[in-house]
Amino acid sequence: MSKVKTYLSNGLSGTDLKTIALVLMVLDHIHYFFGFTGAVPEWFSMLGRLSAPLFMFCMVEGFTHTHNRKKYFLKVYLISIFMNGLLFFMQFAKILNRPDHFFPMNGMMTAFTLLMVMYQGIDWLSEKHWIRGLCALILPIIWPIIGGLLSNAFPQLATPLGFVAYTFLPIWNSNPDATVLTMAAGILLYVFRKHRKIQVCAFSGFTFLYYFVYLSRMLSTLPGFTWSQMFTQYYEWYGAIAGLLMLCYNGKRGAGHQKFFYIFYPAHIYLLYALSWGLYLLLN
Repeated sequence: MSKVKTYLSNGLSGTDLKTIALVLMVLDHIHYFFGFTGAVPEWFSMLGRLSAPLFMFCMVEGFTHTHNRKKYFLKVYLISIFMNGLLFFMQFAKILNRPDHFFPMNGMMTAFTLLMVMYQGIDWLSEKHWIRGLCALILPIIWPIIGGLLSNAFPQLATPLGFVAYTFLPIWNSNPDATVLTMAAGILLYVFRKHRKIQVCAFSGFTFLYYFVYLSRMLSTLPGFTWSQMFTQYYEWYGAIAGLLMLCYNGKRGAGHQKFFYIFYPAHIYLLYALSWGLYLLLN
């Protein structure tokens, strides 16, 4: 018990937080891929709501303190290209879809890629590099609008533009993990990164206000809605609880294992997908 108390008093390193996030992510994805069996409890995904915020927090710390931002960015960017490229063909060409037409929509690396570009823009603005800063901050936001206008004006370019928007120049609405809300939360984590309590309050407050307060108000207009559903069905706001673990961060990188985390994310996605496909065939 004394060892546990000592460990907790020392706080959690970046590796500790990423390991916790990884375990919660796997639970969430087990429910995501095998939910069709009815055998995986909902609380797997409830706990999983804490995973993405913790990974995003660690990404902010990594981007802030890395000695080589270009290398750090490139690792995430290449994974994003690979995963979103597969997603493009699964979604639009219906390639490698499970027999029930399910396919993985996971794309957190896309959000991280765009956020790092915007983080660099924020830093350039702080250094009074106005043009570079504004371009890096604004272009990722308006690129989906530009792409949509180009596709409407030149229909023959719709498919190649779509592929580019999913891969080399990703857009923030290409998958459920890269929404405008994800981008807003990521910006808050970066802007207040030097003030931990404010940072956590800003992130957790934003998450709770939108996913609980605002969403519950919208859902309350629907017939059959009950407040208990905010705890059993519309539980995205559970991500706000990740702020408590962020407060335990001790500012240390930890043991590292960087390559493991980069490899594990796409590897476990497609492994679980393949296993779910095999199980679906066995049950049907």
